[in-house]
Amino acid sequence: MDRLQLLGMDDVELLTFVTDTLGESKFRAKQIREWLNRGAAIDEMTNLSAALRSKLSEIAVANPVTIMESYKSKLDETEKFLYALPDGNLIEGVVMRYHHGDTLCVSTQVGCRMGCAFCASTLEGRVRNLTPGEILGQVAAANRHIQKEDPSRRVHNIVLMGSGEPLDNYDNVVKFLKLVNDPAGLNISLRNVSLSTCGLVPRMYDFAEEGLPVTLSLSLHAPNDEIRKKLMPVANAYPYEQVIAACKNYVEKTGRRVIFEYALVKDVNSDTKCADELAKRLRGLQCHVNLIPLNDVKERNLSAPTRQTVEAFQRRLALKNISATVRREMGADIEGACGQLRRKVLTQAKP
Repeated sequence: MDRLQLLGMDDVELLTFVTDTLGESKFRAKQIREWLNRGAAIDEMTNLSAALRSKLSEIAVANPVTIMESYKSKLDETEKFLYALPDGNLIEGVVMRYHHGDTLCVSTQVGCRMGCAFCASTLEGRVRNLTPGEILGQVAAANRHIQKEDPSRRVHNIVLMGSGEPLDNYDNVVKFLKLVNDPAGLNISLRNVSLSTCGLVPRMYDFAEEGLPVTLSLSLHAPNDEIRKKLMPVANAYPYEQVIAACKNYVEKTGRRVIFEYALVKDVNSDTKCADELAKRLRGLQCHVNLIPLNDVKERNLSAPTRQTVEAFQRRLALKNISATVRREMGADIEGACGQLRRKVLTQAKP
């Protein structure tokens, strides 16, 4: 962690580093950037002199993220990554292949402190925030990995839905978004990026002012405060009405609809009464509801409802003119849900 992370530098920072710290010509910054975009390590930057590469390696790292293990689903083309960080911490990522391109699920923290009852990422708490270079490094590493198999593939879409609460790592996440969108960098359109939050209301208002055309996904998971507080401790700090008001503000500021993530939990939030109340709450709001059959978390006494219950919930919302779809389950055989793989590895490593 003491070495500089080149991927986390914007163009101005990289140019200053090359000219002032390294004492090199400006064009070296462009050369380094081109290598970074390809996911290369410093020793692979062959148009730099051996002396310069040696000097760089002493004080910097190109990509601070390495793929430690990968697991490909036998059910679909989903692939899960276990990433290693410079300090020995582990995070996860999942690349999902769709007809419109590859989507990468990205982590923003090591662990999470939000305490949502259905999430494995939060069981160990938050260890630390990820740096901009570590967030971007997941994309660069995934690109390099999938292009070894098929050079025509690359990450087209990003969902900040891995471990961690993005708005709890606000400054680093905003810098990452600007870096990943940089035309001289990976040049991924921010319209292809979704950011998921559990509902940190003050930061939701801040993010609406950033002028970034990112899709906001709110982890709602309940039709009212009573149920939401059982599932999400954050609801004790920010009541339902405040969260919905922040979503309305985001729609007004950005012109982009909000996606509501709703994990269906058996005997908790999945009956038609809940569907009716949810529809009433969301009426008139430019939004879409993403229904998610719960991934069982062994450490929690929560389970998924039947497929019939899920479909009945969706039909009920449709009758109330609320746009809703059921998320297609992907990577079920590789523990595709957030936090499961990391926790399994950490548990096995304990004496």
